[in-house]
Amino acid sequence: MTPACIFCRIAAKESPADIEYEDDLVMAFRDLYPKAPVHLLIVPKRHIESIAQVEPGDAGVLGRCIQVARLMGERTGYAERGYRLSCNTGPEGGQVVDHIHFHFTAGRR
Repeated sequence: MTPACIFCRIAAKESPADIEYEDDLVMAFRDLYPKAPVHLLIVPKRHIESIAQVEPGDAGVLGRCIQVARLMGERTGYAERGYRLSCNTGPEGGQVVDHIHFHFTAGRR
């Protein structure tokens, strides 16, 4: 855990979040500033700063993030209709929080 990281604090239950899913490796919670009718953030509980810092040993947790995205598609009713999964990397890529996370958005064309 990185104490200054909001996503690490959410994973440690030190900061509140509207959690939609949680297991030992990953959490999914509602974005505070949604850009679509459904906007969830899917984050590994272990701090990984960005895609630029991914190590070979991170493949399992990142794969789990993708599996959780599929589950969120099913749970939200957008599995058949479609949704977007995106990951911003670095300041010029639009990354605001320095903890790797996937934006799951749905409900808007």
